[in-house]
Amino acid sequence: MSESLALRVKRLVSGGANMIVAAVEAMAPEMVMEEAIREIDRAVEDVRSELGQVLTRQYHATQRLAAENERHESLKEKIRLALKEGRDDLAEGGVAQLLDIEAQIPLLEATAIETRSAQTELESFIAALQARKREMTTELAALRSAKSSAETTAESAPSSVRQRVQSAEAAFDRVMDGAGGIGLGGSAADPKTAKVNAELEELARRNRIKERLAALKEE
Repeated sequence: MSESLALRVKRLVSGGANMIVAAVEAMAPEMVMEEAIREIDRAVEDVRSELGQVLTRQYHATQRLAAENERHESLKEKIRLALKEGRDDLAEGGVAQLLDIEAQIPLLEATAIETRSAQTELESFIAALQARKREMTTELAALRSAKSSAETTAESAPSSVRQRVQSAEAAFDRVMDGAGGIGLGGSAADPKTAKVNAELEELARRNRIKERLAALKEE
């Protein structure tokens, strides 16, 4: 989940409680609570939208991972066959492809894990928002009931609502604790350094190909 959306959810299930208490004390609770409930509904839809995007990324990463693993095993068999036939040239080309696949697999695995974690977080946020909406709906109904009752004074309702809101705020602070984001950074090298690094990388890659080819010959 993006940091801004996470903060928005946290505000709705915790920070929003203070706003509601202030509205109650100002004797304008119903309008504020109705709008807060509508905002929760909008937030749920936004979280569901992001959840859909996460599930799509998860599906593609999982499918790609399965395909690359299958391709990896198939290539290994073909390389072994080429070696048996004395076609080292074909085997070397196969090993080059094998290393390219192996370079991508960890990222695909990490993406699958990250999206599963994001799915769990988003689903928990939806559950928290829906729970908060149920509490606020109950609070709103209680306010309306108190307002229509001749035996309920204007001062008793705010106190009752304040206690319920404070209790809900403490509970959901625990649920929502820990949401946040991680940033990435990078730097660019000068052209000369970049050329040297590229040549070194290519040299290392050719060496890895030779090492893998030698290992496959020994199998």
